[in-house]
Amino acid sequence: MSPAPDVADGAGLRRAVLWRSLTGVGLEFCGLWRYRLPGSRDVDAWALRGTAVAGFDGVPAEVRYRVLCDPSWRTRRVHVGVVRGAEKAALRLEADGAGRWSSGGREVPEYQGSLDVDLGIGASTNTLPIRRLNLAVGGAAEIVAAWVRFPDLSLERLPQRYTRLAEDRYRYESLDSGLTAELVVDELGLVVHYSGWCERVASHDPVPAASERSR
Repeated sequence: MSPAPDVADGAGLRRAVLWRSLTGVGLEFCGLWRYRLPGSRDVDAWALRGTAVAGFDGVPAEVRYRVLCDPSWRTRRVHVGVVRGAEKAALRLEADGAGRWSSGGREVPEYQGSLDVDLGIGASTNTLPIRRLNLAVGGAAEIVAAWVRFPDLSLERLPQRYTRLAEDRYRYESLDSGLTAELVVDELGLVVHYSGWCERVASHDPVPAASERSR
């Protein structure tokens, strides 16, 4: 999967991170980007672009993804490609920012009402509701995420709750399964530690990013 032109300029990269899985062999690389909306001179939006490697039922797999958001962190476009052994699969989604989703020009009813995509391969897309909701400490919010499952790229609605426990900590709850985890995040809302799932092992800022969390 080639990078989108609107996030290919290295000057837009705010932070690159690497996580390792706590549940098995696996790594995820992700870059958080700012990019200029087409036709706009002064409105910046956000993007996640990453690669994950893992094993599904003992078969090595590579996942590449790109998620484009509007300035309010609502997911607008998602591109995912999976190579698992000799098999390949791809998914492209578009959202209007008001809860309507489509793929290949066809409506995706599973996702109607969702504002955030949740890629089930790693930690990166937790940043989207964290930044979009911007909860005060002690605050909580329930959402329904557009969940992409791996490796088959099947689509489901996933009710969730985020509770902000401290400036850098959230409790995540999957309301269907009962899964609960604590997330430690940095000032950009990127996960540092996801209890029982993954932890960050490297981070790099090509440009100063200390003020980005409030923008």
